[in-house]
Amino acid sequence: MVARRDPALGSTGRWPVAFGSLAECIFARSATRRALATLRDCHSGSRQAGANYRPAAYAPRKRRRRRWWFIAVFALPLWSNVSVLAQNQVIDLALPTDNDALFRGGGPAFYQSIERDYEGVKSTPWEGGQYGFVRDPVETPEGIVYTRFHEGIDIRPLQRDARGEPLDEVRAIADGKVVHANLVPGYSNYGNYIVIEHRWDRSRYYSLYGHLSAIAVRPGQTVRRGEGIAVMGYTGAGLNQARAHVHLELNFMLSHRFESWYNGCHKNDPNHNGIYNGINLAGLDIARLYLALRKNPSLTIPEFIAEEETFYKVTLPKSRHFELPKLYPWMLTGAAGTEMLSWKVSFARSGLPLKIEPSSQRVTQPELSYVKKSSIDYSYLTQDKIAGRGENAHLTEGGRQLMRLLIYPD
Repeated sequence: MVARRDPALGSTGRWPVAFGSLAECIFARSATRRALATLRDCHSGSRQAGANYRPAAYAPRKRRRRRWWFIAVFALPLWSNVSVLAQNQVIDLALPTDNDALFRGGGPAFYQSIERDYEGVKSTPWEGGQYGFVRDPVETPEGIVYTRFHEGIDIRPLQRDARGEPLDEVRAIADGKVVHANLVPGYSNYGNYIVIEHRWDRSRYYSLYGHLSAIAVRPGQTVRRGEGIAVMGYTGAGLNQARAHVHLELNFMLSHRFESWYNGCHKNDPNHNGIYNGINLAGLDIARLYLALRKNPSLTIPEFIAEEETFYKVTLPKSRHFELPKLYPWMLTGAAGTEMLSWKVSFARSGLPLKIEPSSQRVTQPELSYVKKSSIDYSYLTQDKIAGRGENAHLTEGGRQLMRLLIYPD
């Protein structure tokens, strides 16, 4: 059975260098309009010019030439910059709470610990609040392997009231638009949670904030970096007051056809969160991204993702429904002129898609085409998407089903 991640699994386990920002894009557009307005003012901006104004058809030919020369030299370059800026915005991320211990070594001052009972020994390791395979240890001949993937980071509170309730305000990590707010804790192991859409490098990314006690925004609302959106809490399964935290993710979306796919695969498990169900969101290592941006503020997400190791590749049948190349065109690579009969998609061990290449291989269903060598059963290493060892590695039924999501309904 595949280990899948739904908001019903939540954080307890689940499956641009430029001077531009959105505000500067708007500024550039405004500058263009001002330039055009200046042209009009040359004829009608002052009382004297108004008195002497004549329609353009009767303007001296020399003056008309000067006007279009001005537009070509000044206005059009400004307008073209709007497009460039929109595509190459700086990723300016803020932490979601006042807890900034991540930049001072992280550790127990930043990450909320988990409760672990391993072979009768109980512990509360803070490492379980990190991103990655940090939960559910299993003993193997090669040593202990952590088999459960945590797609985000759990940030502990700094403020509590006299009753021990967390008081920390949760804020948007970047400018964006609220696209989802789950207000029924029982609909998700994230409890109450918010999803905000951000646009960088012509692509859309989704920050998720889980286990909230109160939500102050609604879908459709535009928010600014650092704007308060919620209060930290401990809503969702498996949490108590002592382990209150905000669970934070930054995700890619896999498919806008997710709901139809889900309803066909999980008929007895209702989906209450639409396309913002956790199975449809693949999270990157946001803690590492924060630290990388600290060193290189001009870093882009494509550059960041390029540093990830490819753990396995899956070849998908050619399909007009394959959305990833449209959602994240920067993932596309490969030699020009390749006869395109299928797509080869590279994934990190977490299942995060990294790269898309055209392939001349003909396949009728998703097929595993590469996996990093390991003597450990791949089911332990890939959340049960891949099983077997060595040459016997193969996609599980759950893994193949998830790959079909990428080309659904084909």
